[in-house]
Amino acid sequence: MTSTPTRPTARSVPPARRGRADLVVLTVEVALVAAAVAVGALLNARDAGLHADAAPLYATWQPHVGWGTPAAVLVAAVVLSRGVRWAQVAPWGRLLAVGYLAAVAWTLSLALVDGWSAGLTERLTPQAEYLHEVPRVTDVATMLAGFTGRILDFQPGSWSTHTAGHPPGALLVFVGLDRVGLGGGAAAGLACVLVGATVAVSVPVTLRALGAAEAARAVLPFLVLLPGAVWVGASADGLFAGVVAAGLALLAAGGRWVATVGGLVLGFALHLSYGFALVALLAVAVLALRGRPGWGALAAAIAGVAVVVAAFTAAGFWWWDGYHLVVERYYQGWAADRPYGYWVWANLAALLLSAGPVVGPALRHASRAATRSARAAFVGRPWPAVVVGAVRGAGPTTVLPAAAALAVLAADLSGLSKAEVERIWLPFAVWLLVAAAHLPASTRRWWLGGQAITALAVNHLLWTVS
Repeated sequence: MTSTPTRPTARSVPPARRGRADLVVLTVEVALVAAAVAVGALLNARDAGLHADAAPLYATWQPHVGWGTPAAVLVAAVVLSRGVRWAQVAPWGRLLAVGYLAAVAWTLSLALVDGWSAGLTERLTPQAEYLHEVPRVTDVATMLAGFTGRILDFQPGSWSTHTAGHPPGALLVFVGLDRVGLGGGAAAGLACVLVGATVAVSVPVTLRALGAAEAARAVLPFLVLLPGAVWVGASADGLFAGVVAAGLALLAAGGRWVATVGGLVLGFALHLSYGFALVALLAVAVLALRGRPGWGALAAAIAGVAVVVAAFTAAGFWWWDGYHLVVERYYQGWAADRPYGYWVWANLAALLLSAGPVVGPALRHASRAATRSARAAFVGRPWPAVVVGAVRGAGPTTVLPAAAALAVLAADLSGLSKAEVERIWLPFAVWLLVAAAHLPASTRRWWLGGQAITALAVNHLLWTVS
């Protein structure tokens, strides 16, 4: 009798070979970023209309340090030296609390490299930002009823760039802060930091609720030292990321009533950014991972979303009308000049600088796990069972990053995300990092160090714009 050779499993592949494969992926990432920088510099020299001095990032080259520098280095050093190991053994509640505080400290420290005013309190006050419009909103009902009429540019009373480019929920957040006595740039900036840092809680809570408790602990330090924290402090997209992650955590964590609340949160998120229609991919993934009880939660979540959509519609804002007008407004501005042929791939380089270099190797390991799961699910089963079995077998650490990657791909190919995606895609970038749970435990601290170095380098070499 002869034996049939078998394909080596992930466990039988020598560690050195796995490490070399990860280094190859890292090399490709570095080459992509280098190419985006070099081509961006060439196109800027030719005045090709990138409207991004430090393409692929929306920033300017300006090496600098600030009094946030030692604080950021200290936070990174503590998390690197203690965080990975402590995250594996700490009591769950304490881990979440400390993780959140560490994420806040990291984000604030990075912001303060640029100084208190320029790095935090004045980020949301320029003419293009939401706070410019807050004093003009004297009646919320009137604002909502007439919102779409002010989206297009070059007309009296047209909204500023960021307000026009989003549904009215984004402006409502800052109007609400103002109405409760938290107006101005400092309160708005801190709100973005404090809400944005909750991804370090919401994402692990989601993983644990979906049966991946060990993965939740492994991923948390990567969420704390998120390079995208450079833009969380302070841009509204950081706040948006926190809202989306909270909604998904609610879908994962409870019964129908909690799922209804999750639907309400995600329904409001849909009115923070038109791009959050793509969050549906993540929401469906979460509900599919829940198993059979997820069908009831799906109905409850849809009901929650419908309530929010109905409320905005009754107030005079119809999301679909706003979307079509925003596409027209988009091409009234810089998007008409920005070349799709550059940004469609340079966007991915910007994403790497925001999500960090760990993304490529982490997704490589996750894709290998997903392939093994799909093969196991395929054997002798009808295709609907294959799909369900593959999803559940792969688990949240492969399915959620895959859903986030699909959302990013759709946004990228649409042509409606040319530049500035380092902050715009933050709500999806944090779910890509879930794949880091597949990294060999012995390498996680090294990759985490790469994340910290990326954030520090970007923040100290460039002057970023929110």
